[in-house]
Amino acid sequence: MPDQTADRAELRGDCERCFGLCCVALPFAASADFANDKQAGTPCPNLRDDHRCGIHARLRQQGFNGCTVYDCFGAGQKVSQVTFGGQDWRTSSRADARRMFDVFPVVRQLHELLWYLTEALALPPARPVHADLRRALEKTEELTRRPPEQLAALDVGAHRQEVNVLLLKTSELVRAGSGARGRKKDRRGADLMGARLKGADLRGANLRGAYLIAADLTGADLRDVDMIGADLRDADLTDADLTGAFFLTQPQLNAARGSAGTRLPRSVTRPVHWAAQL
Repeated sequence: MPDQTADRAELRGDCERCFGLCCVALPFAASADFANDKQAGTPCPNLRDDHRCGIHARLRQQGFNGCTVYDCFGAGQKVSQVTFGGQDWRTSSRADARRMFDVFPVVRQLHELLWYLTEALALPPARPVHADLRRALEKTEELTRRPPEQLAALDVGAHRQEVNVLLLKTSELVRAGSGARGRKKDRRGADLMGARLKGADLRGANLRGAYLIAADLTGADLRDVDMIGADLRDADLTDADLTGAFFLTQPQLNAARGSAGTRLPRSVTRPVHWAAQL
């Protein structure tokens, strides 16, 4: 049975225990995030024979911003070391390699759900649904350990919907006890691209799935905000207060801009590239 109180070390990407699956299994198109096209199942030209990135220290300078904001939530090492027992796609048959590449995105989605469920269980206001959250966590963990054939056939969307019901209840409970004054702001799925929200009081708001691309959130109060799925690409979080913001992931934060004065929840770390933006 998973330990819900432990830290989420196994839900963070560990490239040393992976065979560069994200650099092979996933496709990308030439854009502001990627310097060139790559088909699914084709190794990135920057991937070395030892499964390390040849330009890791220069990804942003070389036009691969998309790589710097990606996190597999530990799915890479799970698929590499557990699902396929340490089997390297480079030395496997083409059929086995294809199975690895098909399974990886499925496990990645499941691991993202494990991240949210584990966080939800650490939120005291969500105590009324902790029992249901634990059951969902155990079921999701069990799914990640199924054999490749079952994982490839899994209806992840249906499972996400089941888990999402619990995450919505968690959000309501946490935001209701946030201490925010007045009516809680519901900006779920809102189009806030480029919005001028400097110094805005958004405490206890629901920003689930909101489009905050290039939004100015300088000095904004984002305490106790539901951030699940919010698009923070190029959003300015300089001196913003995200204390207690929940369901905020490292990839979301890595896609944003911030400063030494940006206050963050303990579940994430300050992106290294923020220092270069000052």
